Amino acid sequence: MSVGETGKRRYDSLRRVAQARETRAEIARAARRLFVAHGWAATTVRAVAEEAKVSVPTVYAAYGDKAGLVRAVADAADISADPVATLAVLEDASAGPARQLAAMAAYDRRLFERSGDVIALVREAGRTEPALAAAYEAGRRGGDDTRAQVFSSWPDGTLRSGLDVRSAVDVYAALCNIDVYTTLTVERAWRPDRVERWWGEVLARELLAG
Repeated sequence: MSVGETGKRRYDSLRRVAQARETRAEIARAARRLFVAHGWAATTVRAVAEEAKVSVPTVYAAYGDKAGLVRAVADAADISADPVATLAVLEDASAGPARQLAAMAAYDRRLFERSGDVIALVREAGRTEPALAAAYEAGRRGGDDTRAQVFSSWPDGTLRSGLDVRSAVDVYAALCNIDVYTTLTVERAWRPDRVERWWGEVLARELLAG
């Protein structure tokens, strides 16, 4: 086999991998459009296949079933919120508690701004689909655990007097959630950046001593 043939096969293989990834991405985009437009119950795998212009077996091969599609859409939502940027601040030893709270609020703003419809979808679908209810609950617990780790890393006396870590996590969840975000941006016509700033200010006031 010549060097040219070896190179051609290598590029053919890379091309197939790239095409497969793009197919999966297009299926996920199609699923998101239909789930958001028509809801979980009314959207079928066949409809997703038609929207993505692929066969039904291709959808099943890519994601397994409809629940798998929703999980994929939810995973993409998390990535779109750029968790790496938030993690960089949380791991920065020089970042104080107020800055860390602001970074977490910024992440929530990005998540709700870019993928609030997906979060609402997973929560809705979880009412009838146990696997998605479990996925939604796992996501909520994951967020709580991250906040608990951050709050626990602060020196004694950082939290307001009488406020323990678990209570601080509860206060955070009561303030920074999809329902509050939707009320402010949709009903009250706040800009997303205004919500983010307000969250940062209120979190610091409610959680931090002094």
